[in-house]
Amino acid sequence: MSETTHPGPALLPAKMHLVSPAAPGVGTVIFSERCTASKKAAGIVRHVAIDVSGTALAGNFIAGQSFGVVPPGTDANGKPQKLRLYSIASPSYGEDGEGKVLATTVKRVIDEHDENHKLFLGVCSNYLCDLQLGDKVTVTGPSGKRFVLPAAPDQHDYVFFATGTGIAPFRGMVMDLLKAGVKSRIALVMGSPYASDLLYDADLRALAAKHPNFQYITALSREKQPDGAPAMYVHDRIRHSRDVLLPLLAGERTLVYICGIAGMELGVIQRLTELLPAGPREQYIEADAATLESIAGWKRTMLHKEIRLSRRMFLEVY
Repeated sequence: MSETTHPGPALLPAKMHLVSPAAPGVGTVIFSERCTASKKAAGIVRHVAIDVSGTALAGNFIAGQSFGVVPPGTDANGKPQKLRLYSIASPSYGEDGEGKVLATTVKRVIDEHDENHKLFLGVCSNYLCDLQLGDKVTVTGPSGKRFVLPAAPDQHDYVFFATGTGIAPFRGMVMDLLKAGVKSRIALVMGSPYASDLLYDADLRALAAKHPNFQYITALSREKQPDGAPAMYVHDRIRHSRDVLLPLLAGERTLVYICGIAGMELGVIQRLTELLPAGPREQYIEADAATLESIAGWKRTMLHKEIRLSRRMFLEVY
């Protein structure tokens, strides 16, 4: 058994694969800018908006889904480049308010090969970041039907945990919820190494200032927090902001969404298990007594096996 007995909500209906790799569409880049809080950020991340008018993607994607990009050229074996999926960072009404423009959050992949130490550039990430206004891009999708908002969003409260470009789907979800006038409690915990690495930071702070039901909380892992708290990972915020997060997590209406680099989800699940009492905890997680006695020793391989997650917890890690 991989899931708990606690049922999840009915989710928004998501259309899938309207534009296939066999017959891809063509979009046009209309906007591209860096979306880190500072140009001194360690990584280069861009917000790239693509006009998909004239394709079946237009008006048919929702926040939390992905779309595909097929970069030009061939791979090392001389074969056409393969499709890459990118999270849609836009609300369901698009960047333009009509669902004709979608955006994604792209981090340039710049690394070196382990064996020869030569520079390695991610093929599609750099292709997208290099695109200029007016450039055409081959697109497919939408993809994904599990990591989306519920069909009745006002019947739930939300805690979103993100690291890095994992913020992308939550940008769209938060905008959707607030635009719809949903009065539910919403907390977004965003983790990054330094304040300069925070993505969409100014926009999210502005939304939090305007909407009292939305709380934006950051977790900086390599420097002190703005409030003087020590450096911490995103999962540590459950303890350090317990007055805000624990009552919300204990609520019978709350859904938990986690998106970011693989491994970060385990820390969130461990802290949640440690700090919530049995009843509220079992809304998300079930495990036998022996497993619960050794939370610090949990491994990712235990998820969905010894550690069973309910359909009130949503994971999207990469």
